[in-house]
Amino acid sequence: MDMQASTVPESAADRPVVKPRTKRCALLFSLLGMAVAAAGGGFEYWRLVGSHYVSTDDAYTAAEVAQVASEVEGSVMQVNVVDSQNVRRGDILVMIDDTDATLALRQAQADLARARAQTAAAVSDVERTGIDLKRREALVVSGSVSGDELTQAKNRASDAKAALDAARAQIALARARADKAEIDLGRTVIRAPVDGVVARRQVQLGQRVQPSTPLLSVVPVDQMYVNANFKEVQLAKVRTGQRVELECDLYRGKVVYHGVVEGFDGGTGAAFALIPAQNATGNWIKVVQRLPVRIRLNPDELAAHPLRVGLSMDARVDLSSHS
Repeated sequence: MDMQASTVPESAADRPVVKPRTKRCALLFSLLGMAVAAAGGGFEYWRLVGSHYVSTDDAYTAAEVAQVASEVEGSVMQVNVVDSQNVRRGDILVMIDDTDATLALRQAQADLARARAQTAAAVSDVERTGIDLKRREALVVSGSVSGDELTQAKNRASDAKAALDAARAQIALARARADKAEIDLGRTVIRAPVDGVVARRQVQLGQRVQPSTPLLSVVPVDQMYVNANFKEVQLAKVRTGQRVELECDLYRGKVVYHGVVEGFDGGTGAAFALIPAQNATGNWIKVVQRLPVRIRLNPDELAAHPLRVGLSMDARVDLSSHS
């Protein structure tokens, strides 16, 4: 008897489980396509945008800080400023007791007056001996004056001329001393050399100071710049005059400063370290170095959003730009 296949359908429980390979392959190809598209988009962004910029977060604000020191010896009799105080150029910061300087000036002025009087007397003596010499020279022909008398007249005239030269030298010396005494008196009043903010005030009332004693610093906050430490591999296309955008942690990215590349430092930070690296000895490992790049900031933006020395900055240089 022939066996015929049963036409009765199998139940769902009896069917074998079939994995959806087609769907899984489609998903994999979709993900691969997205990855390729993302990579292509990333490359295009780098080619069109990213390759035109270099950036660093290793950047800090700086300024040419004015160090204020005493130029004369004396006791501090007045201190007019405190740390963080704004000052203008010419404002009086510190006053030193001017008693000694005043006395020195009066003495120098007296010496100058005496030298001038001596010079006036020496001029009169030169005129008198000159007239006497001419008279005797006229009489020597007739024999009314002997040769010895003429010689003596010449000597007197010569001595008078020498005395005048010495008096003039003395008056020049006295004038120089008087000028110095006047300058020293003026230096007892110490003024701000620039507009800025007072920092690191060390001077105290009553302190005895010597010439070159540091008193305080004045930071010209309206002349701030940025030292941006770029990796050496980033600097191939960086040039003086290129525009820079900067952000400061102080304002948490809410303020964007615009600057210009001013120049490059003469060496890397490692080259000017207190103990430079000795790469010629031992096991050497190459380390990418950083070179400080000086960036000038916009003074109007600084006035609107002041900065202080040492603040962290993010800097991005537009390689395709020029100032």
